[in-house]
Amino acid sequence: MQKTRVELSQDDLPTRWYNIAADLKKPIPPPINPATKQPISPNDLAALFPMGLIKQEVATEKYIDIPDEVLEAYLLLGRPAPLQRAVHLEEYLKTPAKIYFKREDLSPTGSHKPNTAFAQAYYNMKEGIEQLVTETGAGQWGSALSLACNYFDLKCKVFMVRVSYDQKPYRKFVMNVYGADVVPSPSDQTEFGRKVLKQDPNHPGSLGIAISESMEVAMKGKNSRYSLGSVLNHVMLHQTVIGQEVLKQFEMLDQTPDYMIGCVGGGSNFAGFSFPMIGQKLNGKLDTEFIAVEPEVVPSMTKGRYEYDFGDTAQTTPLIKMYTLGSDFIPPPIHAGGLRYHGSAPSLSVLIDMGVVKPVAVKQRECFEAGVMFAKTEGIIPAPETNHAIRTAIDLAIEAKRKNEEKIIAFNLSGHGLLDLNGYSKFLDGKL
Repeated sequence: MQKTRVELSQDDLPTRWYNIAADLKKPIPPPINPATKQPISPNDLAALFPMGLIKQEVATEKYIDIPDEVLEAYLLLGRPAPLQRAVHLEEYLKTPAKIYFKREDLSPTGSHKPNTAFAQAYYNMKEGIEQLVTETGAGQWGSALSLACNYFDLKCKVFMVRVSYDQKPYRKFVMNVYGADVVPSPSDQTEFGRKVLKQDPNHPGSLGIAISESMEVAMKGKNSRYSLGSVLNHVMLHQTVIGQEVLKQFEMLDQTPDYMIGCVGGGSNFAGFSFPMIGQKLNGKLDTEFIAVEPEVVPSMTKGRYEYDFGDTAQTTPLIKMYTLGSDFIPPPIHAGGLRYHGSAPSLSVLIDMGVVKPVAVKQRECFEAGVMFAKTEGIIPAPETNHAIRTAIDLAIEAKRKNEEKIIAFNLSGHGLLDLNGYSKFLDGKL
């Protein structure tokens, strides 16, 4: 019987987060105060985040120890996660390429998001915070933070982008089960939400709007803080447990990927999967190609400008330098709700600007086609977001077949699609 999984033991669980800032030849541009146009100080962020996370946001050391309480939580999440070979997909495509995928769909909430949710909830709990407020697109991040807050005995309030709130009702129920209060955004609970609804009572919402509402509530709430599931450096840091496991797993295979692929909304799953290996490339140890995939209709990396911009629609955040479509960009209501953000993580943007990461954009229907192919061959129904990475992996495998090259292709299976079946139904019915 062919061995198709590379398993790690609990003893192999990474005990440190990897910080790519230590290996970058170009520093990550600092956040800017929009009023003074000067870099913000850590104290400027204290109203939004606990100091433990702020220190990680500006850290330059290569590794940061993971607290024991978070390591214990990672075991609850099923870490370390397997690296699996898609042998049936390879056979279906008749490709000489080897296709591997990292199983981040196996966490309790079905995605990679708990890796940072538990870390963020822990640091807030340690500093006596009682409530976390956040936004969510497709609901994967909201589900993860709801579980993490329940684990560390915190209250959780989630503003969910309205179009995803309507498309994916079961995500809301997952958050409710874990004890979170879930509100469709734009809402009538905030000053900015009411402003948006006055202009358009049927507004589909956006992550930028939901961020604005979340920050407004967090800053006005008693003993509350804001929590973000992507974009910021400390979020990228926490996700690197994925890539460190992947490094060890490919060492066990005695193989090096030719391609590493991840879908990108803000950049957290791509960063977690690829940053440890990108660190190896920056130090001249390998020549892997790194591909970041986004929707054609939200082309922040492929068609956006690399400049300072606000992270939210109300323009209340510090300015961060990133590839952006503009903070007022309202994306169309595609089913990959987690990929509808107007910008990309500053750390990822630096790598794109350096030419280390190649961004590509793909169409929604082609992504669902790839997801159905993957489900029929490998048995796993992927999240619409993940389908973007699968589409690109399939295309590379077909190219390898055409050239008769034995390429090694790896992608992050960032989440399952069992709560996204409305999108699959529309695709199968020809109504997407």
